[in-house]
Amino acid sequence: MKFLPSPDIDPKLTQSMATATFIVQSPTVPCSGKVTISVRKPTPSVQIPQFPLKRLRVTVLFASLHDNDNGDNNNNARNKITKAVGLEKLLDDSPYDVISKDSLLHPRPLSSTQFSNSVSDGSHLRVAYQGVRGAYSEAAAEKAYPNCEAVPCDQFDAAFQAVEKWLVDRAVLPIENSLGGSIHRNYDLLLHHSLHIVGEVKLEIRHCLLANHSVKVEDLKRVLSHPQALAQCENTLTKIGLSREAVDDTALAAKLVAFQKLKDTGAVASSSAAKIYGLNILAQDIQDDCDNVTRFLMLAREPIIPGMEKPFKTSIVFSLEEGPGVLFKALAVFALRQINLTKIESRPLRNQPLRASDDSNNSSKYFDYLFYVDFEASMAEERSQNALRHLKEFATFLRVLGSYPVDTTMI
Repeated sequence: MKFLPSPDIDPKLTQSMATATFIVQSPTVPCSGKVTISVRKPTPSVQIPQFPLKRLRVTVLFASLHDNDNGDNNNNARNKITKAVGLEKLLDDSPYDVISKDSLLHPRPLSSTQFSNSVSDGSHLRVAYQGVRGAYSEAAAEKAYPNCEAVPCDQFDAAFQAVEKWLVDRAVLPIENSLGGSIHRNYDLLLHHSLHIVGEVKLEIRHCLLANHSVKVEDLKRVLSHPQALAQCENTLTKIGLSREAVDDTALAAKLVAFQKLKDTGAVASSSAAKIYGLNILAQDIQDDCDNVTRFLMLAREPIIPGMEKPFKTSIVFSLEEGPGVLFKALAVFALRQINLTKIESRPLRNQPLRASDDSNNSSKYFDYLFYVDFEASMAEERSQNALRHLKEFATFLRVLGSYPVDTTMI
């Protein structure tokens, strides 16, 4: 393969690099046939309200574009244009979404302008998180979207599906922890689902030892919590001499202790979980490392328009052919343009974990991997666009997961 120098980097550094004509575009969703309008109003139920009168109004207007075919052609054409303009204005002014007759009734996704406004107060948004009330993920959802309606989901996959099925507007899910590392399940789900990363939020994790009232530390024999929380409090729990039992969520551990009125069992969870389930806080900040921060991703059905007015981060996933120096070349497209990488994660490629070598003299097999990369640049920047064009030259697969503002608040 012949490599050509890229015009945006030093020619001396591009002898082994190349550019391609790859253009990253946001997907569009066509709309055709009879249309309906759905009206979304706040409600604790997941059911989406329907208002037939508004839906009928638009349906009649749309159908009128095909009426009166037996009259004068010029008058018909003029009438159709007039009615079409009226329909277009009606739809532009309407706060509701226009969808095909074969799909469910859904509210219109927020534009980039509406998204910016919604981040400030989070009002009128339903945000899914994994866990039960009192979970750290609930606190992250409320930090990302203040005044939102936080909707608990039992599994990560359920939160993804809730957004895709329009049961909620957003999802806030953990992706990595400063002590425990990456949450691999959510990396896999990012590729399996078609949601977009529209933001990030970082939350300080402060574990507490909880128990029912009148229960003392010396009365405890075991403790319940999420496996990572138990690992993060290893030294403290060892000193107390408690056996560990893992459950799906820290808040769920608190809920079990409270509802079952356990006297010999405590829970490692947040202080908010103690308030919700009426438990007593026996000890605070029992984590072994005080620098315990979890990074959460904010997910939506539609991407946001990247900007340059504030620090942005872009997340991508790609795969490569096997060969010497291929990963080095892939990462070099960013280094040559002074783009800083903040995260790189490899995950085995599902459905094709092993591939035979292309070398006829070598019958060995090797693993196929997907590489998840976060870099500090907006897709609105020319250097980011050129870097991905360059990467496409030797990547067998490339997808932009999102370009979104960096969480600079930290805590």
